[in-house]
Amino acid sequence: MDLKKKEYIYKIKSLAREKNAVIFAHYYTRPEIQEIADFIGDSLALAQQATRVQADILVMCGVHFMGETMKILCPDKKVLIPDMNAGCSLADSCKAADLAAFKAQHPDHMVVSYVNTSADVKALTDVVVTSSNAKKIVDQLPADAKIIFGPDYNLGSYINSVTGRNMLLWNGACHVHSRFSLEALLKLKAENPGVEVLAHPECKAPILAVSDVIGSTKALLEHTIKSPAKRFIIATESGILFEMQRACPDKEFIPVPPEMTEGVGCSCNECEYMRMNTLEKVYNCLLNESPEMIVDKKIAAKAVTSIEWMLKMS
Repeated sequence: MDLKKKEYIYKIKSLAREKNAVIFAHYYTRPEIQEIADFIGDSLALAQQATRVQADILVMCGVHFMGETMKILCPDKKVLIPDMNAGCSLADSCKAADLAAFKAQHPDHMVVSYVNTSADVKALTDVVVTSSNAKKIVDQLPADAKIIFGPDYNLGSYINSVTGRNMLLWNGACHVHSRFSLEALLKLKAENPGVEVLAHPECKAPILAVSDVIGSTKALLEHTIKSPAKRFIIATESGILFEMQRACPDKEFIPVPPEMTEGVGCSCNECEYMRMNTLEKVYNCLLNESPEMIVDKKIAAKAVTSIEWMLKMS
């Protein structure tokens, strides 16, 4: 079906009302997806919001693990995801079988996992964290606790640096946040003296070392809203620029480009998996109530414990 943008938006809104459905979109999705969403946010905030809404159907416009998290927290609701193939390089960098084997090698360690993980990995985890609450939660763990932190090496390294811990880090990364160019960032700083650099802690240490503000996607957004400054250099997935610009139409946001790969570069960083969410796919998943996210009940029962611990410690 080839419909224009306005037609898709009208039909999506109509179907959502008809089926008592609520649409959620991550900050990194396409602008038109964020425009139609009832709620916009990071992965865990959206899953938490889902537990509060009165709806029969939840449409999670993001990536696969976000749909899983939402289903784990809302087991009695139908959770749809526009494209089941929308994966995550970070979640994929830590397979449950590999983590189980690693745990067996370090039986005296507890596991702290980033929310950007599969349900299977969450089921092997003691407590889940997000980029916004990781320091707070790690600070509450016993000083002598031996900890495996995964799967994001960059985030884990940053948390080690701000907590004084020496967590054992899984060697995973987000392919978007790990490819920002330090050379390009330094050039932007030189061309824009005095302009703050805002970076997500999933970025590599050299990027964080020359950044002024380090925080979660939501924290970076809130900083741009509260700050009197009019210009910012942004080192995170470029989808957030839409929400930043919408919240601050009088401000300028300069994206840090990625490193050149095989002689090819681009002016911004985009997650191709997030971009797999389109208006057509949202319309079709609402129309057909498919693909539906299903999580094994035994896995969900184990995974929800690690999420509940996070909520208690946040």
